[in-house]
Amino acid sequence: MDIQKLKYFQTVAELEHVTRAAEELHVAQPSLTKAMHILEDELGVPLFKKQGRRVGLTEYGIYLKKRLELLIPEFDRLPDEINRLKNTLDKTIKLNILAASSFVVNALMRYKKTHEDVVFDFEQNDLKSDCDILITTNGANTSEKDDYVLRDVKKEHIFLAVPKQSVYAEKENVNLSDVKNENFIMLSNARLFGVICNKFCSAAGFTPKILFESDSPSAVQNIISTGAGVAFWPEYSWGKMKNKNIALLPISSPVCQRDLIFELRDRTPKSEKAEEFYKFLLKQFQMR
Repeated sequence: MDIQKLKYFQTVAELEHVTRAAEELHVAQPSLTKAMHILEDELGVPLFKKQGRRVGLTEYGIYLKKRLELLIPEFDRLPDEINRLKNTLDKTIKLNILAASSFVVNALMRYKKTHEDVVFDFEQNDLKSDCDILITTNGANTSEKDDYVLRDVKKEHIFLAVPKQSVYAEKENVNLSDVKNENFIMLSNARLFGVICNKFCSAAGFTPKILFESDSPSAVQNIISTGAGVAFWPEYSWGKMKNKNIALLPISSPVCQRDLIFELRDRTPKSEKAEEFYKFLLKQFQMR
């Protein structure tokens, strides 16, 4: 049973006349009559009954006609609905941002100024890689790591944020072991950056004294701005330090940096704008 036979039936049922229905449908009457017989055979019930030169509907025919009055318009709308969905998906870029969030969001806002029709759908889930673009870093547990179309790795330096009134603020750089007795403001190990920073401290030979710890980057940044302790500050992920009372110092030892990994993923359905935004991200990174 196909949609064409159902549409043929609907026309015959509305006109109650096979010849007129054939004329309206632009098909030969014998072909239309045959199609109706096939439809009745497929359903296993009679749909029509003779009424002189006209055709009437059986109870089965009346039921089918009522059902098709709802179903046929739904079928007819499907191509337009699918096309609208395609246009939406084509212009929706799905992001998974596990690192450099401030940089990515700022780049996203700049991109939107000239691409108002593009929609961004983003999340932060290190166990999920079903996205158009994945921005991650060392130690992420994303699945299907090799399932990418394009991949670029950038180095991100990690600075130490110190209060301007501290003894370290006037230095050109700092050895991490020099601040082992200071209070640290840290992201928790629930965040990749927190895990990485604890490894830096371990490499410098100490366990940090935690004054404040949170899995919220914004909460950590707010506490850093008070000058209550020292903290690690990722160069791109958190952007520029806007608080004039805080100084950012390069760390001379150990080497404190991480990889920022940008991947264009092989996803279906694929956004037509994903590759363009991916290249835009890399260009924005190079301009920093």
